[in-house]
Parts: sequence; structure tokens; C-alpha cells
Amino acid sequence: MDDIELPENIALAWGLRDRSSRGPKRSLSLEQVVATGIQVAQAEGLPAVSMSRVASELGVSTMSLYRYVPTKHDLLDLMVDTAFGPPPPPRAPDEGWRAALARWGEGNLVALRRQPWMRHVAISGPPINPNQVRWFEYGLVALRGTGLRATERISTIMLVSGYARSWAMISLDLAEAAARSGQTPDEVGLRYWRNLAVLTAPGPYPAIHELLAEPFDDEEHPDEEWRFGLERMLDGVEMLIRSRASGPPRR
Repeated sequence: MDDIELPENIALAWGLRDRSSRGPKRSLSLEQVVATGIQVAQAEGLPAVSMSRVASELGVSTMSLYRYVPTKHDLLDLMVDTAFGPPPPPRAPDEGWRAALARWGEGNLVALRRQPWMRHVAISGPPINPNQVRWFEYGLVALRGTGLRATERISTIMLVSGYARSWAMISLDLAEAAARSGQTPDEVGLRYWRNLAVLTAPGPYPAIHELLAEPFDDEEHPDEEWRFGLERMLDGVEMLIRSRASGPPRR
């Protein structure tokens, strides 16, 4: 394994190679470049991030920025890994797998909401950068001792993290759309249900009519829907874990 040469972008992320040692004496650090990219994305959105814009913010030429990071794609990957931050603490000895994995999933959602621009960066591969690997490790720690096979543990982590990413995208998109309309998300939601009632009243929509006739909980926290979905996923994982513990069915 020692003779494997890591790709330059991965080696840079882990601090195993210093690209900025090339050419004239460096005036910046990779951390400064990444932090500046994050600041631009957080303030103005992902489309504002370019190598030339980051270079301008740092007071250097665009070409000099390539001494620190090979491509814009690599810069975005480093920005996401840094902005996502470290995972929540790993599973404690007295904490069950379900509580630990739920906390891990909630941490994914919180991280994405903290830096909304991250949801627009395409996933380029499995977790390989430092914080990504730490999140992967802690997700696996949550499932230790459950009896799930390796592929099942990986699939469970993908299921929970994918759900968190999807929920973050939907909730953030809706919140931003509401803000553009000058309304609150609650006002947008109320108008939606009223419009739906008017549009479907004369048509053959019995399931929607039944739904609209039932009382809604106006006091329900928006994240209750997130937790409902998360708990149902964990219910399914728990059934699989129990089946592993009970062994193969008798014939």
C-alpha cells in the first residue's frame, strides 16, 4: 500500500503535499484560499465563486492561485470539506446505535443548513477528504455491533446522509423562494393549500379532498416532518438488525 501515489488534490487536502512550494516564495496558505472561497460563497452564493474572484479577494493574480489548488473543482471540494466541519461526537459506550445514527443524521442536516451553498456542489465521489472521512468513520462507529454486513452499514450511512441532503435542499429551496416572494414559509404554505383546494374542488381528486378535510397541526415544527422520515428509515434498519440477530428462518 505504501507505493500507491495519491492524486494531487487528495494529498493537498490531507496536508501531504504543498503545491504552493512551487515557484516564487508563497504569500498565502491553502487554508486562506479555501476560507476566502467559503466567504464568497456564503455571502453571494456559489455562482460568485471563481478562481479569479477568489484571487481578487486575496489580492493576487488568478494564475498565482493555481500554485495552491490545481482546479476550481478541487477548490470547491476543499471548500465543502472545510465548511461541513467535523462530525458530532462518536457513539458513546452507553448510547444505542439508533440514537447515535439519528444524531449523526441530524448533524448532516445542520451542516448543510449552516452553509446553504454547499447543496449546489455536485458530489464528485465517495468520502475521501479529511472531514468527509471523519463523518464516514463516525457513521460506521454508530453501527458497530449491530450485526449488519459491511455493504449494509455503508448503504445505511448513504441512506441517512442522502435523506439529510435531500431534506436540506428542499427546505432551503422553499425558504429562499418564500423570501423572494416577500412572504414567510408559513404564508406560502397556507396559500398553497388554499390554491390546491380551489383547483381540485371540481375534479376527481378524492384522496386530496380527504386530505384537505382533515385537520392540520398548525403548531407542528417544520422539522417534525424530517424527524418522521428519519424515524421511519431507522425503523426499517432496526428490523434488519433484529433479523440478523435472530439468525436465518427455520425451515
